[in-house]
Amino acid sequence: MSGRDPFCQPRRARHGAVLTLVFAGVLVAGAASGAFPHGDRRAARDTARSAAPAGHHEDVARAAAEAMADGKSPLEAAERAVSRSGDRWGAVYSRGEYEELEDALDGRYTGVGLSARRERDGRIAISRVRAGSPADDAGIRAGDRLRSVDGEPADGRPVTEVVAALRGDAAGAGAGSPVRLGLERGARSWTETLRRARLSTEPVTVGALADGVTVIEVSSFSKGVGDQLRTALTRVPAGAGVVLDLRGNSGGLVAEAVTAASVFLNGGLVATYDVDGEQRALHARPGGDLTRPLVALVDGGTMSAAELLTGALQDRGRAVVVGSRTFGKGSVQMPSRLPGGSVAELTVGHYRTPSGHSVDGTGIAPDLETDPAGPAALERARAILSGPRG
Repeated sequence: MSGRDPFCQPRRARHGAVLTLVFAGVLVAGAASGAFPHGDRRAARDTARSAAPAGHHEDVARAAAEAMADGKSPLEAAERAVSRSGDRWGAVYSRGEYEELEDALDGRYTGVGLSARRERDGRIAISRVRAGSPADDAGIRAGDRLRSVDGEPADGRPVTEVVAALRGDAAGAGAGSPVRLGLERGARSWTETLRRARLSTEPVTVGALADGVTVIEVSSFSKGVGDQLRTALTRVPAGAGVVLDLRGNSGGLVAEAVTAASVFLNGGLVATYDVDGEQRALHARPGGDLTRPLVALVDGGTMSAAELLTGALQDRGRAVVVGSRTFGKGSVQMPSRLPGGSVAELTVGHYRTPSGHSVDGTGIAPDLETDPAGPAALERARAILSGPRG
């Protein structure tokens, strides 16, 4: 496998599900290089649960080839073969869909520049507006309520579905296509029609809390995030506490997660994993910062590569993990090209934390459990970093 190795959530349905998950709220994926040998340039993706039987790539490829020889759709035949395999997170992409996913993995997407979150009452709120985006130009603000998308109510729906509608995934809408939003701010309700645009993600942001504590939020492990995290850390005063906010981080690329681990670890084991039964290991590079007190903030939306990083920091005693149990998605997929140009991604193995803990299906339990939503979790993290140190 050469090129880039994503650890991010795949899709079962072909039209938009992965990109939906990738861009739901702060769920983002990206690309990096060099973590797994062998295979296609877009290799080993972290997914969830059941692994495909050995050799199943060949079964799927055979089904596609036979369908093409009979004048039928090789893509549909491959999808049926994946469905029969029991690989819950196996996915088949058309050539165009895979190219679209590659763009997303490189941190580029089509949308209006909104991040959304689901409130406890089921309402959908705008959590972030990208500067210079169509949403920003229209005056939409963080905290506004999103009531509908193209006439369909948003309340009560999974945030992934809402973001899919914003992006126009189901309709295959591209840049320049319109989307009509129903919005609410206080007592004011209005409708705004935006046109989607090609945008890029901003996966690393830096903020400050009281007592000199710095918050570095990493919303994905897209291309270059590890180096961005390293740069952000150089701006933190020596010895000052750091909150690494991984809430809602759906993962990204294993190579970027390993680079991020190298920011805080002085070499050593990050994770082990298996591919078709062969055991392998990932190691941090030497020279990471060991002086700044560190809290990793996680929740049920912390997935895959973000869990890999969390597990390494926790098991190595480098960070106090605060929040709620993480999602539990620690399986490895590898893609292969199929007859007709489509791509199948099938689960081939799982990874474990340095202590040997399996993440898949169980997640990572925090050292200190607290409601991860809102500012209270950040305040709890700040209190830990600002408290007495022995």
